Amino acid sequence: MTLFENLGNHKDSGLLIIRIGLGIMFIYHGYPLLIDGVKTWETLGHATNYLGIHFLPAFWGFMCVAVETLGSVLLIIGLGFRPVCLLMLINLIVAVVYHLGKGDGLLIASHAIEDAIMFAGLLFIGPGKYSLDKK
Repeated sequence: MTLFENLGNHKDSGLLIIRIGLGIMFIYHGYPLLIDGVKTWETLGHATNYLGIHFLPAFWGFMCVAVETLGSVLLIIGLGFRPVCLLMLINLIVAVVYHLGKGDGLLIASHAIEDAIMFAGLLFIGPGKYSLDKK
């Protein structure tokens, strides 16, 4: 179709849309958890128990929400893009293991799985030319 023929010329625009959209949604989700404080971080940090990590839950919880919130800002502007994608991927893998480990099932874990797949792909693709990491 003629309508879609030239869209391949705008891959960098598509990557920018993905970066902005994912970044905004992860900030929306992570920022309230970041400002909630140590009790929330500790609760979130206990998700690492399902990976055999039973120490410093408040630290791991803080790292989780810091990656979600601050990492998303970097994601949007395209700075440190691949390390941020890797950290987000790790974060989401922990979320998947947590949900499946506590018996939530695939339907509940599916959102984290979908986002993990997206960040895994972005890790390989890169941020595109509309980013601070552009080469």
